[in-house]
Amino acid sequence: MPRWAWIAVGLLWISAVLNYLDRLAITSMRESVVASVPMTEAQFGLLTSIFLWIYGAISPACGFLADRFRRNQVIFSSLLVWSAVTWLTGHASSFADLLWARAALGVSQACYLPAALALIADHHRGATRSFATAIHGTGIYAGGALGGIGGYLADAIGWRAGFTLLGSIGAFYALVILIFLKNATSVVEAPKQSPWKDGATVMQALSALFQVPAFYGLLIVNSLVGVVNWTIYGWLPTFFQECFHLKQGESGMAATGTLQVASFAGIMVGGVVADAWSRRNARARILMPGFAYLLATPGLLLLALGYSLETALLGLSLYGIARGFYDANLMPIVRQIVDERFSATAFGFLNFISCMTGGIMTYVGGALRDAQISLSIAITICAAGILISGLLLLRTAFSKHLATPIKKKSMGK
Repeated sequence: MPRWAWIAVGLLWISAVLNYLDRLAITSMRESVVASVPMTEAQFGLLTSIFLWIYGAISPACGFLADRFRRNQVIFSSLLVWSAVTWLTGHASSFADLLWARAALGVSQACYLPAALALIADHHRGATRSFATAIHGTGIYAGGALGGIGGYLADAIGWRAGFTLLGSIGAFYALVILIFLKNATSVVEAPKQSPWKDGATVMQALSALFQVPAFYGLLIVNSLVGVVNWTIYGWLPTFFQECFHLKQGESGMAATGTLQVASFAGIMVGGVVADAWSRRNARARILMPGFAYLLATPGLLLLALGYSLETALLGLSLYGIARGFYDANLMPIVRQIVDERFSATAFGFLNFISCMTGGIMTYVGGALRDAQISLSIAITICAAGILISGLLLLRTAFSKHLATPIKKKSMGK
């Protein structure tokens, strides 16, 4: 394996940390932000929802860009612009300003993940694909866990200075990406290996995706996973703060920290085991998250009951491990069932559906609070969604379309 394959993973790991840290910091800053810029609970939920809706809406187009242009350039541009938007968020003076900033963050971050995961898959085309994807995924989890730092930054230096600091760090790292991140030239740069240089059109790309029945199954699963992930990201710090009487920083770290540590364990185990198991069973990468989601369902129900902080953290940990199994294998599953040349486009559509449904549920969480309805109801809904996701994954795993993998078009070999 060329050294640049692993250097790329390392560079993108830090980018993934910044990606999720910048988008999630505001959730643990809620108390400070609302005190400075008056808004209802539903409006605060809308700050996350508008990000998700914009992020999701343009994700398919961003996937096209990542398939058509040099992936490293797409990643650099995305990181630079979202860091500038993060810096500007700290200078918002009204709810409308914050709303526009969050919408701009959605636009700027949407290009990153399809390009990054496709670049990793380009570099790692053999037995290391799930593991390499898993390592990058731990960066996402680390960024999610560090999102709780937003509460501490708000307490220590103010939420405005916190966003200014985060944006400055990201802008500096964008220069590092520009200098050091390389494409897998043997895969994505040769003329015969680019779908855009051999005459393929956007409509042909869409046809290549939506003629695959298993891709529809992934779309449904991602829609339900989006509901769960973004309900937890957006409202679990508040749920912990109110249910267990924690301070702003404590609730943020308890919620995001526990989830990301458990997800870290899940994604690493899921990546290693999937690479080994897939050598003997073509269904392995989809069976693992399917069974894991079934086991995570009672964990979310335990979290929703809120008997004690300890049992809530246990339930959250079970869900985090299952989530790690899914994240380690999602892009490898995509590369297994669709034409590899359009994998970034496919991932863009998966992002689209998860963000749309996640954004709706985040807003619903705020509306439930305005109606004096406990957030435990939203978490119970999440448990049902994870149960259905597990069942759908198992159904897809044993369908004939996955048992007999779809033949890929020539990649110029």
